[in-house]
Amino acid sequence: MPFQKVVPEKLSTSVVKQIELLILRGVLRPGERLPAERELADKLGVSRPSLREAIAELQERGLLSAKAGAGVFVADVLGNAFAPALVKLFAAHEDAVFDYVSFRKDMEGLAAERAAVYASDTDLQVIDSVFKKMEAAHPKRNPADEAHLDAEFHLAIIEASHNVIMLHMMRSMYDLLREGVFYNRSMLFKHRATRSELLDQHRLINDALQARDAKAARAAVEEHLTFVEHSLTDHSKSLRNEVVARQRLEHEQARG
Repeated sequence: MPFQKVVPEKLSTSVVKQIELLILRGVLRPGERLPAERELADKLGVSRPSLREAIAELQERGLLSAKAGAGVFVADVLGNAFAPALVKLFAAHEDAVFDYVSFRKDMEGLAAERAAVYASDTDLQVIDSVFKKMEAAHPKRNPADEAHLDAEFHLAIIEASHNVIMLHMMRSMYDLLREGVFYNRSMLFKHRATRSELLDQHRLINDALQARDAKAARAAVEEHLTFVEHSLTDHSKSLRNEVVARQRLEHEQARG
């Protein structure tokens, strides 16, 4: 007969599985500090020795790391997504920027389409909440804040798509974007007209998601990233033109 005896599971094993799932689902993020041992044991309803055993196993697996005097943290498992040499190569070549935007267009268009179908009502509330923060930040004209909220908005959509592979892959890509590897996000928010257009584009994305219109959500994301691509092209041309203009000015001044 195809039956086996049920073996009771160790408490530490249950803790390991729970923390693993929280990391896998993106609830616990790389670099995030876990609660203190006593507090976490209470939350999980286990003894501190069982918790220590689970933490030790997760550290051994490379999912958690301990810092002396600071606590236990989710390991930076995304840090090795790209080799340092490849990151430098990305940063040094303009082609990587446009390939990145094209990749985002494909992936985030799909994520928005999935989110419109699979997101829970709570997921949609999170996306709407971030968009409202974007609206509130708009009059303040702080490019750094706007760039940060822009990233949070797009990552909230990816989280709402409920595909863990896409989630971790895109988080690693956004970490590089935040570090300016692909382009300076703040550059997009420098001009009044561009800032207003970007806000309107995010409003269309949010509206489509709240209406659970998968086709419109994907189209809105793709149109937004096409706009980003064109803006980056214009910025790149502007920088090249400025170099030529300065050369002409220096030459003219040298001629007396």
